Amino acid sequence: MLEKALIGGRRYWGLIILLVVIAGVGFIFYLRQLSYGLGITGLSRDVPWGLYVANFTFLVGVAASAVMVVLPYYLHNYQQFGKLTTLGEFLAVAAVIMCILFIVLDQGQPARLYHVIVYPSPNSMLFWDMVVLNGYLLLNVVIGWATLNAESKSEPPPAWVRPLVLLSIPWAFSIHTVTAFIYSGLAARPFWLTAIMAPRFLASAFASGPALLILICLIMRRFTKFNPGNEALEKLAQIATYATIATVFFLLLELFTVYYAGIPAHMIHFQYLLFGLEGKAALVPWMWTSILLACVALALLINPATRRRENTLIAACGAVLVFTWIDKGLALMVPGFIPSPTGQILEYSPTLPEVLMTLGVWALGFLLLTILYKITISVKEERAA
Repeated sequence: MLEKALIGGRRYWGLIILLVVIAGVGFIFYLRQLSYGLGITGLSRDVPWGLYVANFTFLVGVAASAVMVVLPYYLHNYQQFGKLTTLGEFLAVAAVIMCILFIVLDQGQPARLYHVIVYPSPNSMLFWDMVVLNGYLLLNVVIGWATLNAESKSEPPPAWVRPLVLLSIPWAFSIHTVTAFIYSGLAARPFWLTAIMAPRFLASAFASGPALLILICLIMRRFTKFNPGNEALEKLAQIATYATIATVFFLLLELFTVYYAGIPAHMIHFQYLLFGLEGKAALVPWMWTSILLACVALALLINPATRRRENTLIAACGAVLVFTWIDKGLALMVPGFIPSPTGQILEYSPTLPEVLMTLGVWALGFLLLTILYKITISVKEERAA
């Protein structure tokens, strides 16, 4: 089936070339980082996690969200998701690979990842995050390819696929839960020391993933012969709606707990995020933009009329993606380090090489996703014909 990725029109090859160029630019700057070190980034001793880890956290959620398509189809026999299961699994594959690449960037030297494998530490959340991410990647590659191969032959998937699918459902929950434990397990960082960090991560994952899948399906429906069906898109939009409501609710719970309890060690981080500290307010516009987009997304998704209209659904899904990217990205990462344990306020700002390497990873992920989706759509079109 790989040969189907070599057949396409001008738009397809134009997109491929564009993504290759962006990924190539990112790789050139990665070689610079490899020789010079993380000094070319905006990271520092006080803020050691930034844009790389922020994107990693967001993409783990996108990967975990594939279960929102797989679970209704395989456990509840919701046949309308039949056309979307392979798309969801391949989206998870691309997202996990991007997660791994962002970890490689953040480590500075790839040899450090080798030490995690050679000298495993089961008491470390980072070790378990490596296990669940790579396991989930393997599961989705095998399930997605086996299912698509069977579909290309007009046959049912092999019997051994179903047990793997059932295993992938709790595994999807585990990858974002373990990622959340990396943060909430750091007792010295009060901003992350909350028992609802994992539920917050899962809720935002089940909002952002379906929102991204809806946008991808609408793009494919416009430029290809593939049609996922209005009922499937409507159901995905409903899932995104409930998950967005849960995400906002959990955020409000955090704010109530912090400000009602009035514990200074917790309040000061939210003070910096929402209003700034001592004249330092780099993240304040980002956070209030995220809040505004969350309100816009809820207004458009809760109303059935705007949720069913394509243009407003696109706007709502875009708002969900940007809102969750900010909320789980820089707005989650940086305030955990500001102020530092010694009370210093050293703000973080990504450098141009850091941004270009980040764009390079995204381009590489979308390049892989484009190829996988090209093969998938070609198989589905041939079967329909």
